[in-house]
Amino acid sequence: MSGVPAGVTRRTGTVKRTMWGGLRQQWKLLGLFEIDQQHEFYSLTSMMKEGLSAAVQTTIDNPPPVKDDYRLEVTQIHKDFKMETFAGPVFASLRRSLGMTEKEYQHSLSFDGSYLQFISNSKSKADFFLTNDKCFFLKTQNKREVKFLLSNLRIYMEHLEKYPHSLLVKFLGVHRINISHRRKKYFIVMQSVFYPDDRINARYDIKGCEVSRWTDPTPEGSQVIVVLKDLNFKGQYITLDQQRPWLLRQVEIDTSFLQRLNVLDYSLLVGHQPLHQDERHQGLSFATLIMRTKKSVITGSSPTHAGMPTVPGVVPEEDSNLSVSEMDGGTGSGIVAESRGGSDPGSALSGRTCTEQPAGSVTDLMVLRDFQAQNRRLLPNFKNPLHVIDGPEHRYFVGIIDIFTVYSFKKRLEHWWKRLRHPGQAFSTVSPTSYCLRLCQWVQDHTK
Repeated sequence: MSGVPAGVTRRTGTVKRTMWGGLRQQWKLLGLFEIDQQHEFYSLTSMMKEGLSAAVQTTIDNPPPVKDDYRLEVTQIHKDFKMETFAGPVFASLRRSLGMTEKEYQHSLSFDGSYLQFISNSKSKADFFLTNDKCFFLKTQNKREVKFLLSNLRIYMEHLEKYPHSLLVKFLGVHRINISHRRKKYFIVMQSVFYPDDRINARYDIKGCEVSRWTDPTPEGSQVIVVLKDLNFKGQYITLDQQRPWLLRQVEIDTSFLQRLNVLDYSLLVGHQPLHQDERHQGLSFATLIMRTKKSVITGSSPTHAGMPTVPGVVPEEDSNLSVSEMDGGTGSGIVAESRGGSDPGSALSGRTCTEQPAGSVTDLMVLRDFQAQNRRLLPNFKNPLHVIDGPEHRYFVGIIDIFTVYSFKKRLEHWWKRLRHPGQAFSTVSPTSYCLRLCQWVQDHTK
């Protein structure tokens, strides 16, 4: 028909498969690469981009009147596929509380540049993608994991409302792509903990144990992105000084929440980069301090209610000239105490009763008490502030991810099997209570 001998066709196909296999091996070494038209996930990620853009556009055109419709499912029909969006208004309210507009979110998800694939050393069968600006992670999930997230979405949102500076990963959307005659594909959208990543020089996935917790590091000077593990962190510390008590408390709060969900095997992500000289002293700038305070104590809303964001990401420009009296009831104390070395943001006022406060400061005292009860901190004037903590010499990126593994009967059997196989060693499959306590202890032991 074509005049080409069959043997040549077979040889050409073999060569293509060999070349493709070689490329895949190279990509596995690189860890992060662009999904171009020749990539196996190009079709899937193109559908993700198209579907997400349309889903967010619907929210832009018709802002949802109901913010707590946790069971809402919306299906949009595209040329080659259908995409379902679960609990869209709930996730839209969370995005708003994080300070991002729907236009910004849409632009990042549907930017002209290709998505990036991240080759993880995770044992899960999930596929990981990054938006081109590396701001958001997209991860495929199985049906059980999605069902677990949606069934616990309300208490997850309540936790973020109660503790706005939580280190838990921020889920921004849950979706399902349905292609005719093919298996349905579930995926979630999350904020990336390691954003912006242009200066991060080390990344760790910490579980607080030792079995299978080593990853071969890359040669010095290599551009390859590798996420290291617990044993790689041996002999190192997260040096925070005054911010250490906050981190210990927040990890305790978040892991206790996960314990109540009966989950285990989650990870504490830790990344770090050296601070530039000007960044080490930016907290001493009074203008910067005012900006950081405004970011940290906005109390007009919550992830489950409309209005100003309580989980800060953006400070409105018209509010950036906040005066000292607005910030602290005219006393010039309170939260500003951190710039003078105070570790307690409310210490300047907490020693007096409400009746002893000067006029106008009772409200400020209530705000400061909420600040303490919610374990808020003075956030850095930096992108992704909820997952960034500055120490004296380094900037740390910290977050808790992978919260879907329930301590089921199967996991209990796995626990006993590992006890026999690894006697006297710490492994990941333990009860949620033990897992929570062990990770908190790891943070206690590796911070100063």
